[in-house]
Amino acid sequence: MTVTARRELVSPAARNAIRSLATALTIRIVSELWEDQGFAPIPPEDLKYQDHGQRRTEFMLYAEGVDWTDPAHVRRALLVFEDFLRKYDEETYQWRHESSPTPDAWREDIRVRLERDGLVLDDSGKVTWSTPPVLARDLSTLSDASGIHVELERIRRDLTTDPHGAIGAAKQLIEATAKTALRELGAPIDKNAALPALVNTVQKALKLDAGSAPDGPDGSKAVKKILSGSVNIAVGVAELRNQGFGSGHGMASAPSGLGVRHARLTVNAAVTWCELILDTLSDPGAPWRKATV
Repeated sequence: MTVTARRELVSPAARNAIRSLATALTIRIVSELWEDQGFAPIPPEDLKYQDHGQRRTEFMLYAEGVDWTDPAHVRRALLVFEDFLRKYDEETYQWRHESSPTPDAWREDIRVRLERDGLVLDDSGKVTWSTPPVLARDLSTLSDASGIHVELERIRRDLTTDPHGAIGAAKQLIEATAKTALRELGAPIDKNAALPALVNTVQKALKLDAGSAPDGPDGSKAVKKILSGSVNIAVGVAELRNQGFGSGHGMASAPSGLGVRHARLTVNAAVTWCELILDTLSDPGAPWRKATV
């Protein structure tokens, strides 16, 4: 099995800039700021980072335990960054303003490094995404999520610069998610199946088709309408791509009038369907689990 490397959402350069703030704090504060957001240190013997500074070392014991490719982990880590910025500002305010003509140069350095990762540091010290991760789901429980990650990376790369490529990747994200779910279920995968057939197959396997939903909220008329609509979403994404508005087919002429808003519409539609599948796959109370017992 070949596993594609996942891109880190926050670069080592940005993490190092935050790490430098630890030198002005106590070891206790450094650990508390991480633990306040639910992080735990790795064993000291597993730490690859070497530094004579105890505070920076303490920072890295926690930072190396973060999965920087996982949007859920990174969201919590960004809260830690905000706390470091706030605490550093509080602890060093007086001597910075007495000793330096440009006391906030450190903040500008951090701001620039975060911007390179698609993050924005505002004047209040809040860190947010300028372009949020496409699919904010924990995929670590899947036996192999590399196919999904490949398409997410393509979407992230192309969404605002190449609508044609983003639409093609959105269709491929649906396909990768469907095949991944079927593999996790131990169901056969028809490698030659067209996307509509693949979508129907995985929704039936997860009891998400309108015909097999059990009693309760999953079998209600409202949910059935939504489930029927989810099929149309996936098929619509595939049709848009097949009509030449998405990458994957050679064309005599490039599509005209295609803009970022079309790419966002298509990507958001694809993500809605993929989240439905992944949420149902991981839900211990989902109808498909009862059917297999």
